[in-house]
Amino acid sequence: MKNPIIEEVRRIRNDHSKLFDYDLDAICEDYKSRQKKLGNRLVRLPPRLTTRNHARHTDRNFARLHP
Repeated sequence: MKNPIIEEVRRIRNDHSKLFDYDLDAICEDYKSRQKKLGNRLVRLPPRLTTRNHARHTDRNFARLHP
C-alpha cells in the first residue's frame, strides 16, 4: 500500500537531488544555505532519548535511589 505523503516527499527529494546531479556535498550546502535564510523560523527540539539511552538513564537513577 502506497502512502501519498511518503511518495510526495520522495518525489520532492529526488527532484531536488537532480538539480545537483545527486552530489551529496552540493545538496547539503543548499540545505544549509536555506537554513541560514530561514533563521529563527526553524523549530529546534531537544534530542529525544532512544530506548537504549533511556534504559541506561533509568538504570543509573534506579541504582542511585535504591542502593
